[in-house]
Amino acid sequence: MTQTLKCISPVNGEVYAERPAASAAQAAATVDRARSAQSDWSKRSLDERIRFVLAGVERVGAANEEIVPELAWQMGRPVRYGGEFNGFKERAEYMASIAHEALADVFPDSGGEFRRRIAREPFETVFVIAPWNYPYMTAINTVAPALIAGSSVVLKHATQTMLVGERMETAFREAGLPEGLFQNAFLDHSTALDLISSGSFGFVNFTGSVETGRVIERAAAGTFTSLGLELGGKDPGYVAEDADVGAAAEGLMDGATFNSGQCCCGIERIYVHASRFDDFVGRAVEFARSLKLGDPLNEATSLGPMAQKRFATEVRSQLGEALDAGAIAHVEMFDEDDGEAYLSPQVLTSVDHGMRLMQEENFGPVVGIMPVDSDEEAVSRMNDSRFGLTASIWTSDFERAENLGSRLDTGTVFMNRCDYLDPSLCWTGRKDTGRGAALSRFGYHSLTRPKSYHLKLS
Repeated sequence: MTQTLKCISPVNGEVYAERPAASAAQAAATVDRARSAQSDWSKRSLDERIRFVLAGVERVGAANEEIVPELAWQMGRPVRYGGEFNGFKERAEYMASIAHEALADVFPDSGGEFRRRIAREPFETVFVIAPWNYPYMTAINTVAPALIAGSSVVLKHATQTMLVGERMETAFREAGLPEGLFQNAFLDHSTALDLISSGSFGFVNFTGSVETGRVIERAAAGTFTSLGLELGGKDPGYVAEDADVGAAAEGLMDGATFNSGQCCCGIERIYVHASRFDDFVGRAVEFARSLKLGDPLNEATSLGPMAQKRFATEVRSQLGEALDAGAIAHVEMFDEDDGEAYLSPQVLTSVDHGMRLMQEENFGPVVGIMPVDSDEEAVSRMNDSRFGLTASIWTSDFERAENLGSRLDTGTVFMNRCDYLDPSLCWTGRKDTGRGAALSRFGYHSLTRPKSYHLKLS
């Protein structure tokens, strides 16, 4: 019996889109088409592959007016923010701009009768399992460089944003990519895992929960499939005594509440030097109270619903536990808070690391703030987490930020900003945040295999 995948809109709790899940035979046929298309694709020149990929990106942009409200219906982001095309395009164009350098052959010192060369060769087929929170930008992180490097790509999107993969496949096909080279697949979890466990792909990229990352690792065990796993986060911010408190409060609170807090590198805990604590908390509360919770299709709305009711339920559970343990809530419940997907933002003080709110990912517009007396205490608190994606330091001193950053167990260190993915830098994590590298030249290195040539003249 065919399973139907359904997107339940957080806007009204009703089915917004549904598609039949592919059968095992249909999924296998998708992989076969991808493999067939890849052979000729990899023989095309790098410049030609780049032109096709950028044309596909532009076709996505041409549909942005339709895509923005479609995203609001699927996962709740307010239309006022204009969707994801700017970041989508920025990442693809940057990866295109460095492709020649990143994929260039390396020639170790050679001489006389020897010629030595290291080439980068693409994986045959790359499987991208993309999340719903930034469905276009997270997908393009792997789709663009994989295609440019010469791989074929199969994209499985989260059911919550099931129309995104369909949109992307259509756009790239209309841009002229060969049939079968880039395919969207509607797959249930078991079929996707069966493909991985059968060794169908050379590389699998997954962005999502720690638990699912472990399931994917187990599925790939013994196949020697290369994996890129971006998993959970509990990203901290630190406001030093020399920071611009106004800028810090605005930046960190935007990082904590944008997209209803549903950001991989969103700020979930903040540490403030005791001398600036009261000032910072006051500004943070003012920011939270200024948000407009409501229908994401309304241009006035700055905070939409969470993508699913169960996500909001988890945030409320962590909040309730923290309040029971002595935390203080500073933001009154909004009238639009319906106890379901629409959730009020919240700022908590009198929190500690014994609370789940300060240890486990909440992925909501809620943040706990603690005072610290020194940089040493801030580093200790920031490192006291099983996650390590990004950390944000607010100070007026570059050297101080670099010194603190060198002691933080995290993939990216920000100074005076947060919640941003720079495509020129390697996107990676530590601890339970996962493993692998995306974007920058290291993204190409993850998506290709080195091949050495050691040639000797007779």
